[in-house]
Amino acid sequence: MTDEQDNAQAVTERGQTTVADPVAPTEAQAPASPAAVVAATADPAPAPADDPTPASQPAPAAAEQPAEPVPAPDVVAAVAHPPAAPTPGDEVPPVAAASDDPGKWGRVDDEGTVYVRTAEGERVVGSWQAGEPAEGLAHFARRFDDIRTEVELLGARLASGSGDPKQAATSARHLKDSLAEAHVVGDLVGLAARIDYLIARAGVAVEHAKAARDAARGQAVARKQELVAEAEQIAEESTQWKAAGDRLRAILDEWKTIKGVDRKTDEQLWRRFAKARDTFSRRRGSHFADLDRQRSTAKARKQELVEEAEALSESDDWGPTAGRFKDLMLEWKAAGRAPKDADDALWQRFRAAQDRFFARRSAVFDERDAEFAENAKRKEELLAEAEKINPQGDLEAARAQLHRIQERWEEIGKVPRERIRELEGRLRAVEEKVRTAADAQWRRTDPEAEARAAQFRERVEQFEAQAAKARAAGDKRRAEQAEAQAAQWREWLAAAEQAVATR
Repeated sequence: MTDEQDNAQAVTERGQTTVADPVAPTEAQAPASPAAVVAATADPAPAPADDPTPASQPAPAAAEQPAEPVPAPDVVAAVAHPPAAPTPGDEVPPVAAASDDPGKWGRVDDEGTVYVRTAEGERVVGSWQAGEPAEGLAHFARRFDDIRTEVELLGARLASGSGDPKQAATSARHLKDSLAEAHVVGDLVGLAARIDYLIARAGVAVEHAKAARDAARGQAVARKQELVAEAEQIAEESTQWKAAGDRLRAILDEWKTIKGVDRKTDEQLWRRFAKARDTFSRRRGSHFADLDRQRSTAKARKQELVEEAEALSESDDWGPTAGRFKDLMLEWKAAGRAPKDADDALWQRFRAAQDRFFARRSAVFDERDAEFAENAKRKEELLAEAEKINPQGDLEAARAQLHRIQERWEEIGKVPRERIRELEGRLRAVEEKVRTAADAQWRRTDPEAEARAAQFRERVEQFEAQAAKARAAGDKRRAEQAEAQAAQWREWLAAAEQAVATR
């Protein structure tokens, strides 16, 4: 049975109404609701209020229950002697899936009442009137497996260290509390033990998290102390002015990211750091007072950079030369300031050489861009042809035409970078349209759906023939009854055909 068919079965827990299986109505009994019959081809829906199918009775009282079958010895031991609450060191393995052997943990009696075996004995968990008892037992076993999956997800999060362990413990307790009245069939004793183990592990994780926070606070104080010591050393010793200034700024940026230090300690450390920055700034100011002596050296260095830039301005090696110009710019800035007049003149020559090279490169790139633009125009023409493809008609012809267009598309070549996403997106839209049509055709020709519709059509024809035969014999009552049944099956046929058409 698929998940959709299982959901279509009308199942209720203790104290709720169940709906009988509507698949095989007879002449003497009114057929079931259309929703239950076409559930295999359409989305499941609840039975209407005027459904003629008789409702089943609630689960029988304990006094009406038949004799219980004798469970296997290992099951008796599991429910009669539950394990003691585990500690974090006592590993409790995951519980086996109940759906692998639901009969090991529960049963369904002759009246459809479903029981689960617990440490206190059997407990009624619901009623199954929609099919075979084994299907009902499997349904409640799958519900148990859903809870088991939640438990194992909690265990996985605890094992990986993700999430809040306190929240995990709360969720585990809620799951444990729900087991006492859960409408499921499975190893409830083992699952409770597994949950107890996870609760114990969560408690340990909470303590570890608290210890980690305390350790983080200690590490934050230690890190700020290290940063202060480094800043004080820079302030007293460093002569690498730019690098040292950059490092002090990096220390300040890191300082802002360090949280969790108590206010008093933080203020004391900050005063030491601020004093170190002030000391460095005074030393650097004294250093820059001597820069005039160095400007002659900067002038000579910039003269060399200008001469190299002028030599490179006629290069056709576009990529490496452009990269070298970027390096020259960095070196120009690193050379320092020359005397103002000389600095301005050298800069004009450097900039002119740079502009000459990039103007030549732009001319070459413009020619290439024109070729790419022509390619884009040709691809637009192909797209206009592709977008006229109608896969709703001859699907195979549409596929062949699209394949030819794809081959020509690759032959055309590159297009401008800013057009790639647009053009490729339009082609993918056409490809998706053809693919969707192919998928829709496959769904419309689904043999199972067609077979179900054919079965409904055959029943309509049978009841119409019975009505004609009864009317010919003068039996008006039987004729009207057969016509009513034919109308009912005709309605189901229409629903099944609609479900096939809209798949």
